[in-house]
Amino acid sequence: MSETEEKGADDPEIDRINLRISEQFLDVVDETWRERGFNSRSEFIRYAMREAVKHPEGAGFWKDMAVSEAEFEMGEGVDSEEVKERYDLQNI
Repeated sequence: MSETEEKGADDPEIDRINLRISEQFLDVVDETWRERGFNSRSEFIRYAMREAVKHPEGAGFWKDMAVSEAEFEMGEGVDSEEVKERYDLQNI
């Protein structure tokens, strides 16, 4: 995630951030937000970030997601179904 932030043009209370992830991981993110009924990628990412802050005990999940991102970049990793199974998220 880039530390460079710029103020939103429409709302001075909202900052825009730049997030760099692999295309393969972005495909998983896009699949996930659509399956879970979010209206947009941004809405899903904001939700995920709020949940990570509100529930830090789930940090292991987010750490594993970061590791998966690195593995995707190296041509390895797991797909979203395997992540769901590992964390018992089949109803998501």
